[in-house]
Amino acid sequence: MDWIHQYQLFLFDFDGLLVNTEEVHYMAYKQMCATRGIDLAWDFPKYCGIAHYTAEGIRDQMYAEYPELYAQESDWKVLYLEKKQNMVNFLNEGAVHTMPGVIELLTALDHAKIQRCVVTHSPDELVEIVRRKNPILNTIPHWVTRHQYTHPKPHPECYIRALQLFSKPSDRIVGFEDTPRGMKALLGTHRVEPFLICAIDYPEIPAFKAQGVKVLSSLKEVVG
Repeated sequence: MDWIHQYQLFLFDFDGLLVNTEEVHYMAYKQMCATRGIDLAWDFPKYCGIAHYTAEGIRDQMYAEYPELYAQESDWKVLYLEKKQNMVNFLNEGAVHTMPGVIELLTALDHAKIQRCVVTHSPDELVEIVRRKNPILNTIPHWVTRHQYTHPKPHPECYIRALQLFSKPSDRIVGFEDTPRGMKALLGTHRVEPFLICAIDYPEIPAFKAQGVKVLSSLKEVVG
C-alpha cells in the first residue's frame, strides 16, 4: 500500500466505518421502545436512511410515527440515556468487530507511522468498550469524541477540531466517512480528500462525486 505515504494524516469516522456498531445502535433503539411497550417497526435500512442524515432525525421521526412514545416521555434526553444503556449492555454482552479491510489498513498505517485520528459523535464510554474488544483500534493515536466539540455532523466542527489539533497547513489529508451527514461534515473542511465507504445507494452520491468524493463499497477496496 505505497499510496498511503502520499498523506500525512488519515481521518476516520467510527460507527459503521471502522466497526459494525451501527447495527448495535439500531438494536438499542428497538429495545428502548420495546421496554416501553412499543414495537419499533423499522428495519435496519430504514433506520440507516433516517440516522445517516441528521443528528435529530431519529428523535423527530420516532416521535412523529409513535406519538405514544412522546406521550410517555417528551424529554428525548431521557430516552437517549435508556438507549445508551442498552447499547452498553449489548456491547458488553456480544461481539463487535471491525469492518472488512480495517485491520489491514490500520496495520499498514501503524507500521508507516502516519498520523491518524478517529472523529466520532459516540461518547467515550462506548468507544472504550469497542476498543477493548478490538485492540487494532488502539493503534490509532488520536480520538476526537463527543465531549470535544459542540455541533454534531453534518456540521464540520468536529473535523475542523481534528485538523487544528493534528495537522500542519502543508499536510495532505484524507478522510473516510460512511454516511451523507458525515460526508457533508468532511467536505465542510474544504481541505480533506474525501472517501465515502458505503454499500447503500444514497441519492446524494452523484452530487458527492461531482465534488470530488471517491465512492467505494468497502475499505477492502482501499486496501487492494
